[in-house]
Amino acid sequence: MTGPHGPEEPARYPERVLRRRPRALLLALGVVGAVVLLLLGIYLGGHPSSLPGPLRSAFVSNDDERFLSSTLGMIKDDYYRKIPNDQLVNSSLTGAVASLDDKFSHYFDPKTYRQFQDTTNPSFDGIGVTVEQDPKGLRVATVYPGTPAARAGIEPGDLIVAVGTTSLAGRAETVSTGLVRGPDGTTVTLTIEHDGRRRQLQVARSRITQPVVADRVVTRGGRKLADIVFTSFTANSSSQVRQAVDRDLARGAQGIVLDLRGNGGGLLEEAVETASIFINDGTIVSTAGRVVPRHVYTATGGAIKASIPVVVLVDQNTASSAEIVTGALQDRGRARVVGTHTYGKGVFQEIRELSNGGALDITVGQYFLPSGKNLGGRGVSEGAGIQPNVEVRDNPETKTDEALAVALRTLAGEVR
Repeated sequence: MTGPHGPEEPARYPERVLRRRPRALLLALGVVGAVVLLLLGIYLGGHPSSLPGPLRSAFVSNDDERFLSSTLGMIKDDYYRKIPNDQLVNSSLTGAVASLDDKFSHYFDPKTYRQFQDTTNPSFDGIGVTVEQDPKGLRVATVYPGTPAARAGIEPGDLIVAVGTTSLAGRAETVSTGLVRGPDGTTVTLTIEHDGRRRQLQVARSRITQPVVADRVVTRGGRKLADIVFTSFTANSSSQVRQAVDRDLARGAQGIVLDLRGNGGGLLEEAVETASIFINDGTIVSTAGRVVPRHVYTATGGAIKASIPVVVLVDQNTASSAEIVTGALQDRGRARVVGTHTYGKGVFQEIRELSNGGALDITVGQYFLPSGKNLGGRGVSEGAGIQPNVEVRDNPETKTDEALAVALRTLAGEVR
């Protein structure tokens, strides 16, 4: 399974509908909330050394540390029941990160972090699908042939709403995919929703080598054109793109469509290497943060001939690393962009491993296209994304890929 990490994954949540609750219930919820917040504050204040630097500076001052440390002693001595330390740590850090109001930052407990570590590895133990985040869970985008998912009858468009007894509604994509994955040979129970109906499937996991690039050469308007689909910026994925480009040019392709629709991103270094296939020198992207020094990433050399036209095909789920490549090629005048506006994620995360075996995946900075533009909206909010040169939307009700047809027609017009 795949899902944007590093520069990370699209996620959309509907507005919450607030209803009146009985006064007694509101009071009860208020008391419970106060206790939880008190415990959270006391634990964080009493254990400042267990916090990662960014959280420690945000939540704990010297006065807070002394005050909360003394209060922690009272809780330990007088609270009516014992709270397991690991439960308190995990709940406290989850709540602390949630208070940042940043859907791209997460705290991973030790178990979830072990599952998460494989997300940028093109070989993994799983069921053989790619997914897009949905408010209800994970919507299946692709099912790889010959995989457990294909044999179980899972189809693109199906919605995975639960793993075992755990609902995926509102969970981060990386957490949800971690629950679906598991060791080769084990079995996972999935609740699948299709056309409003739900069914449960027992799916045996296996070792999957994820194909992230697919290519072909087609003829449009008398021109041979390469159609290269690139789904995720995993380790060494840029070399797969380069192999596809070289292969298709050797077959006589006179131009290239790079299809980044649904590509939620991945490793920043792979984005730079991918853009460098088409841009020979100069700036690809720059990054900067409050504690992260500004860094300019430049093309690594060895690009294909600039006379070979390129069109990048995008949609609203083209995010982060995929936006970096799209924006670099557009800003540098190397490609025309066809499709819809992209997701608009202008921040990046770093993994900070913690002493308890968990990790903090936290937003540490923003990235900027060669023009200096940042694609996010006020930091961690969705921004306007990249606006296409040619706007077109695919109609999901038809078998024809209207967006690809326009991209190929646009490309054919660029061939000289």
